[in-house]
Amino acid sequence: MTAIIILALVALFIGLRLYSVLGERTGHEQQLTLKPAEPDAAVAARPAPATVAPGNASEPLDTAYLPTAGPGVRALLAADPTFDVARFLEGAQGAYRMILEAFWAGKLDEVREFLDSDVYQTFAHAVEEREAAGHKLDNRLVAIDQAVIAEANLTQSVAVVTVRFDADIAAVTRDANGDVIAGSLSDAVQTRDRWTFRRDLASRDPNWILIETDDEE
Repeated sequence: MTAIIILALVALFIGLRLYSVLGERTGHEQQLTLKPAEPDAAVAARPAPATVAPGNASEPLDTAYLPTAGPGVRALLAADPTFDVARFLEGAQGAYRMILEAFWAGKLDEVREFLDSDVYQTFAHAVEEREAAGHKLDNRLVAIDQAVIAEANLTQSVAVVTVRFDADIAAVTRDANGDVIAGSLSDAVQTRDRWTFRRDLASRDPNWILIETDDEE
């Protein structure tokens, strides 16, 4: 009986030691298993906090990029081992929401540092035309259904990444009196946008700059 107890204690001790080694994260684990997304795959994703710099992903993404973006993503990962696709996509969703809301409210100065000069001028011109007509936007980003990397390129140290956003947006235009002249808040419209971000990996600035916006029919 004594021998059995001793063997049991030894086994318990070995088990605890294995758990302490194998169950402990060292910080070198792969945080995301990258897998190409199907072009029309639907991956539910709640909007991320409003931040342009990548944040911590709440949960792993099953799909992160389209097959055509694979070579570019792998080149980016090789050039910058700290780059994390899930965190980047979370930050991109936050940027998408933040910039859209600033544009709708006509408060582009709040996001100017995250916009390329050409993109800023295009947005500013649209805001000026809207205000000149006495119109106001009462839009709502209801949900971001999917965000995947559609394209990725690396030229020397400059990375350019295009993200495809599938989102539901409720759009309303009001006149100077606040009356609705177009749209409805009760009927969200499904949209598909392609936003392109750029960052110099050699820079200490962690923010990605929006350099182009487009929509898919």
